[in-house]
Amino acid sequence: MQRCASEPFVLWRFSDGKPGHDAQSAGLVQALQARCEIDVYELKAERRAAALGAWLTGRYNAGYELPRPDLLIGAGHATHWHLLAARRAFGGRAVVLMRPGLPGALFDLCLIPEHDQPVAATNVQVTSGVLNTQIRSQNRSPDQGLILIGGPSPHYRWQDSEVLAQIDTLLVARPKLEWRVLVSRRTPRSFTALLGERAGLTLLSPGESHNPVAEALATAAEVRVSEDSVSMIYEALTAGAPTGLLSVTRRAGNRITAGVDRLVARGWVAAPGDWQTPPAAPPLDEAGRSAKWIVEQWLNGN
Repeated sequence: MQRCASEPFVLWRFSDGKPGHDAQSAGLVQALQARCEIDVYELKAERRAAALGAWLTGRYNAGYELPRPDLLIGAGHATHWHLLAARRAFGGRAVVLMRPGLPGALFDLCLIPEHDQPVAATNVQVTSGVLNTQIRSQNRSPDQGLILIGGPSPHYRWQDSEVLAQIDTLLVARPKLEWRVLVSRRTPRSFTALLGERAGLTLLSPGESHNPVAEALATAAEVRVSEDSVSMIYEALTAGAPTGLLSVTRRAGNRITAGVDRLVARGWVAAPGDWQTPPAAPPLDEAGRSAKWIVEQWLNGN
């Protein structure tokens, strides 16, 4: 880690309490801390209307007892007015993750996934997927496979039988691997129960670890992810795991499904129904790349 300044930089991270959003901002903070000395302060993004009022008046009460920020970071629409209000009251540069609901020109930097189809602008950096906290692993167990399961979403129509049939096929096609499976908050209980009855599968409990996905990805020789979970697909790729997809019925074609198809077309992941060893994961570290840009443009003597 380099010393970017004589004193640590001050970073305010705003959280809307949603784990997926928190994981994105945590990934960027982690990557920044690997490059510079940074003091991080956590703020809750509550009461969006009050944050709008704070922006209008230029007074943001939540920050008066904190050191003035150099960076303000948030993911999720609930954080947007907080970022802008805090910046107006105390200064610093506001960084928003994902495509904002407000005009992007209001922020100093927008880190927007490619699948959100961002409009080109000087303050927009396009990322391959959402940021995450994964670190590329070199300690994989050659006999270990991992299945990551999502669930129903606005873009996908979940059917237990459809996904379970693919897992059964996978177990037959790849019998030399010891398959473990990890479900998510969206996974239907009915499906989790069916997994628990399957011979040849070890169902991991999310409660057994602070970050179960990261721990499981660190050792897996290959990974299969239900295609509805774009975030887990990119977590697997960032961790360096050869990754294939499990098909989930699409409600309609949209930017999310187009992004998944793009990964297959690029050869980054194996398509559903391809049970051979997936392609080697590309060298993907979008949190690190974004942090490098911030350090070089803003923190390294600027």
